[in-house]
Amino acid sequence: MTRFRESVRSLLREQVLNAAYDLVAARGWSGLRLAPVARIAGISRQTLYNEFGSKEAVGRALVEREAERFLLGIQQELDAHRDDLEAAAAAGVGFTLQQAADNSLIKAVLTAARGGDDHLLAYLTTRPEPVFNTATAMLDAYAADAWPEVDEESRHLAVEVIVRLTVSHIVQPAASPEESARRIAKITVRTAQYVRPDPAPGAADDSLPA
Repeated sequence: MTRFRESVRSLLREQVLNAAYDLVAARGWSGLRLAPVARIAGISRQTLYNEFGSKEAVGRALVEREAERFLLGIQQELDAHRDDLEAAAAAGVGFTLQQAADNSLIKAVLTAARGGDDHLLAYLTTRPEPVFNTATAMLDAYAADAWPEVDEESRHLAVEVIVRLTVSHIVQPAASPEESARRIAKITVRTAQYVRPDPAPGAADDSLPA
């Protein structure tokens, strides 16, 4: 019974967040109201308030859900380039910047911030346990496993650099996602003091035909 209730609650939250996402995409953050969210999700306002409590809580959950999706996509990009830190960094940053440029919620967050309402933007940067901290922890753990030859201090610095620069380019793009990703990747590699290790003696060279 407990598992069933958890499944129902998870489904309810997804319905609410899907409805909220569509409304924010159509009307912006300032146009989001909980009554329409409840109606579109097919639940009562009281049920919505019982689950989330406030518009701000819905916003925080929206940002956290999108961040989780971003991080899963980033990990897939990193997995495809584990043999080359610079290529991995460029792929991860490029994916993030391109997705952010196309993401309706991110656009709404930035539009609201430029209009003076930085409530949702704060969840990315300054609120307790912001997305910034989650991304930093995930990338640091990933880098420690994938590139153990980078010393701990350099790794911490490189991860902080890539996260901060990526967020900065999401908020205020300076070039195309591809060019920004290339530059951020180079800065990250230099910060990490990374030198691609030579193949082990006897290992196959992928650059040569079999």
